[in-house]
Amino acid sequence: MMHSNFFDHLSRQFDPPFTNPVLIFSVLLFIILIAPILLGKIKIPGIVGFIIAGIIIGPNGFNILKKTSAIDLFSTIGLLYIMFIAGIELDLAEFKKKKHKSFVFGFFTFIIPILIGFPVCYYLLNYSLLTSILTASMFATHTLVAYPIVNKFGIAKNEAVAVTVGGTILTDTAVLIILAVIMGSVDGQLNSTFWIQLAISLSIFTATVFILIPKIAKWFFTKLESDKTSHYIFVLSVVFFSAFMAQLAGIEPIIGAFVAGLALNRLIPHSSILMNRIEFVGNALFIPFFLISVGMLVDLKVLFNGPDALIIAGSLTIVAILGKYLSATFTSWIFKYTKNQTLLIFGLSSAHAAATLAIILVGYKAEIIDDHILNGTIILILITCIVASFATEKASRRIIASEETDVPDIQQNSENILIPIADFNNMESLLDLAVLFTDKTTTQPINLLSVVADSDNAQANLITARKKLNETIKYASGNGTNVEVIATLDYNVPSGVLRIAKEKLANIIITGWPRKVTVFDKFMGDKSAVLVERSPANLFILHLQRPLTVHHSIQLVCPPSLSTEKTMLVWLSKVTRLSAELSLDINCYCDEETKAHINHFLAASKSSVIFNFVHEEVWKEWKLLKDKINAEDFLIVVVDRDTEPTYLIPLTNIQRKLENMFETYTKLLIYPQIQSKLSLTDDDILSENDV
Repeated sequence: MMHSNFFDHLSRQFDPPFTNPVLIFSVLLFIILIAPILLGKIKIPGIVGFIIAGIIIGPNGFNILKKTSAIDLFSTIGLLYIMFIAGIELDLAEFKKKKHKSFVFGFFTFIIPILIGFPVCYYLLNYSLLTSILTASMFATHTLVAYPIVNKFGIAKNEAVAVTVGGTILTDTAVLIILAVIMGSVDGQLNSTFWIQLAISLSIFTATVFILIPKIAKWFFTKLESDKTSHYIFVLSVVFFSAFMAQLAGIEPIIGAFVAGLALNRLIPHSSILMNRIEFVGNALFIPFFLISVGMLVDLKVLFNGPDALIIAGSLTIVAILGKYLSATFTSWIFKYTKNQTLLIFGLSSAHAAATLAIILVGYKAEIIDDHILNGTIILILITCIVASFATEKASRRIIASEETDVPDIQQNSENILIPIADFNNMESLLDLAVLFTDKTTTQPINLLSVVADSDNAQANLITARKKLNETIKYASGNGTNVEVIATLDYNVPSGVLRIAKEKLANIIITGWPRKVTVFDKFMGDKSAVLVERSPANLFILHLQRPLTVHHSIQLVCPPSLSTEKTMLVWLSKVTRLSAELSLDINCYCDEETKAHINHFLAASKSSVIFNFVHEEVWKEWKLLKDKINAEDFLIVVVDRDTEPTYLIPLTNIQRKLENMFETYTKLLIYPQIQSKLSLTDDDILSENDV
């Protein structure tokens, strides 16, 4: 009897639909784990696998799971995550340059589907005027369901992606405003009060997200710089608060999530630990939940409810795909995009999900939309999501392949970064800068070095140094950075650094700002001065006064003696990478010859970084620079160096001047590597990382 009760209890746990929350969560996690692996074997994108899995386990499939409030919550989070990541990864510099292209695509992807959809609904399917307008506006929407594919292939900064994302927000916002207008007319509230209320609410929403939230975020990241967990919770809070504010303003929460991404874009570098956590949690959990929930909406049985259902579902799907294809084609034709970019725009913009479903459900509840359109829309969502996934993955693979063949027979310069640590309080800031500098294709680890002076306490000091260095490995693993720690003994700290730099073939050394120079240092030689004199590597000396992410702009000072150096390629690529990661414009003080070299580099590397050139010799009179910048700017000074020891005197002078005049500023001194002076060639530039 006891055995019978046990088996009865066990069997009830597996009665469909499952009600045990632990079992439900386990099933969903198994799907998230297994679906991409199985479908990857047959070249089907993982996104399609999640949708198909949702169809199978959903209430319209085998009824293993039903749509509960918990699944709806995770699904909503996933959708908001997709839009937030699209906003935060948008290349703002590229978007500023190409915003007119986003407006053009936004116009096409809004108007073309409506122009095709309205006649089909009104004349072919014989629906009423209001139903036809609402259904046609649904064709204009799209959801960035395939964006994780772009993210996976690392082409999120491609111009076609920026144009599509910008156009998505424009068309979805326009359609959702049309929805609000239609519902206002149905309810009899479409009057001057409606328009005034909409304008005021949108103004308050815009001011809150773009003015108030960035100020709060800067303050928060500065005050709690070391508490990385709080940073993630803060970002999540901002995303959902912005989504709620958007809802209050009369637009969809997905717009609020995207705008939150734009507001925080400058504050979260793409290579940072915080970005890694945002993407990891979203891609591992929330986004798959959303895709599974989309599949759970699909009811394939409607296809067998007679010819009317098939005709309507087929008509809606064809119109939706055709409208987006023509929009992508016209945009590409105007701006002369490649076939692969055209396919990428089509793939990203052809999926209908969130906004589409929101419009149809609102219309269905208001009895504007009937069952046939509702069911046809569900089929449309399934087919367009599958088409979008295949198209985006195919385009992404082709773009990656074409980028690789664009630079044949050109080897990547080996990159070996060494960070000598004198003050362990600066270790994380130096590592953060190195991570932003690092070539993402390199297999070389970042080397963290602590040189312990050989003395009576050397053994104990060495153990302490190794322990502190090992703590950094845990910190670096937060964003997948490969770090190697080295603790070594030497009679002299600078000689220890130079010895390890030679052993590791380091061509980039990043170190902290030296303490104020004393009379003893002048006599014996300051440590950083010894590195400048004796190390041929590119030397970066950082004095960080505030978190990297809260600076307003980069102020770059380039003396004219550097303009003919081939080695400017290394530091210039790092500065532009830093600018791109932090979404900061660069104000560059240089002469015409240096400007020509920099423009040559930007053109050859296809960089979207914004350079504002100022033809003023501030390196001769630092007070001129002090009057032009403020304490929240990132000051970078490139210093020419000689191989003669007499150069230690001007080095000390530059350091002292910057300390006295820019005491509260973040400063970075760059000493290019010692090499014969040559002109830059296109091959040299292409062998560096694309920024």
